[in-house]
Amino acid sequence: MKIFDLDKWHEIYFALRKNPWRTFFTAFGVFWGIFMLIIMMGAGEGLYNGASRDLGDMSTNSVFMWTRNTTIPYKGFPRGRYYRFNNDDTKALLDNIPEIKYIAPRLQGWSRDGNNNVVRDERTGSFNIQGDYPEINLIDPVKITKGRFINHNDIDNLRKVAVIGLNVYQEMFETDEDPIGEYIRIQGVYFQVVGMFQSKKNDQQAERDNQAIFIPFTTLQKVYNYGDMVGWYSITARDDVHVEVVEPKAKELLKQRHSIHPDDERAVGSFNFDKEWSKMTNLFSGINILIWIVGVGTLLAGVIGVSNIMLIVVKERTQEIGIQRAIGAPPVQIITQIIVESVFLTAIAGYFGLAIGVGLLELVNFGLQSSGAESNMFMNPSVDFTKAMWALTILVISGIFAGLIPASRAISIKPIDALRDEV
Repeated sequence: MKIFDLDKWHEIYFALRKNPWRTFFTAFGVFWGIFMLIIMMGAGEGLYNGASRDLGDMSTNSVFMWTRNTTIPYKGFPRGRYYRFNNDDTKALLDNIPEIKYIAPRLQGWSRDGNNNVVRDERTGSFNIQGDYPEINLIDPVKITKGRFINHNDIDNLRKVAVIGLNVYQEMFETDEDPIGEYIRIQGVYFQVVGMFQSKKNDQQAERDNQAIFIPFTTLQKVYNYGDMVGWYSITARDDVHVEVVEPKAKELLKQRHSIHPDDERAVGSFNFDKEWSKMTNLFSGINILIWIVGVGTLLAGVIGVSNIMLIVVKERTQEIGIQRAIGAPPVQIITQIIVESVFLTAIAGYFGLAIGVGLLELVNFGLQSSGAESNMFMNPSVDFTKAMWALTILVISGIFAGLIPASRAISIKPIDALRDEV
């Protein structure tokens, strides 16, 4: 059978049109299968986007470390001793752990009166004052909207410069006023604004980030009389190394430097972001696998319906097939004809299921964006083009298999038997 034989396509058309309701409900099973697969994949992607949006562009191969009270007496020091990281610890970590890519010591300022800590002319406000190194913007980056971020010249020269968040700008400056070059007073010390940023995260976390003011780490140490104290560390491992390698090495080194018992697991607090990120990605991988199992299962149920209907069609056309065999039609022609009918029915139904599913996802996405109703757990539901093509490929292959059994049934009938009134 020639695939582009017009007479054969007319024959397929009239065969399907002969019983339109049967054709419709058969096709609907396939349509519903791929439609639900597309919708579930899009919903899964929306959940993943919503969960990952809260993280902004944070480096996932990172660990955060801070000090806590010791729990084991050691070298004459009692249990419950509190200690602080210091500048020498920073140098020791860099010198002794080559797997470290970035390290960002951090400190947080405080307010003497427990309330407003920033003043500009007649305006006052209470904001999070962060002492940082430039590397923090490589580990947990923010979007610089004006000016620049802190650099190493600021660190080395203890410059009194500040990078302010969006909320700080809105409270301390007039609308459309350029903050770059202006001064704000933090704890009685004037700082020149050199940059403005906006958080890349979402919802409450973005609100907290936008309430922050970054100043050079060394300047904050001096202004707040912290000496050489370090509050906590943000550490990122090299690209070719998992942060699980860096974390135990850093803890061991810090314990040695501060005379902490090697078995004291609580003295150095840490949060392994890579481990938590892996848990989340594994969860969504499991969700995706479940989606494919349920979706493909639903799709195959529709395809089985196509196969059963084609068996009925073959039975109804037994005499027609017998005539074709009697006048010399080879078995491959009969097989091809049945399979083409099966693939045509599944492909048309599948195409509409795919198109309507993608269209519905786009409509939902448009509605979320235009109404501003996006939640922090659901964002941009969509289907990857490659996955859509895989679904379509599965559909076509399934259509072929759906036609094989009816085709085998058709060629198994002897011409003499097929020409009888009943088979």
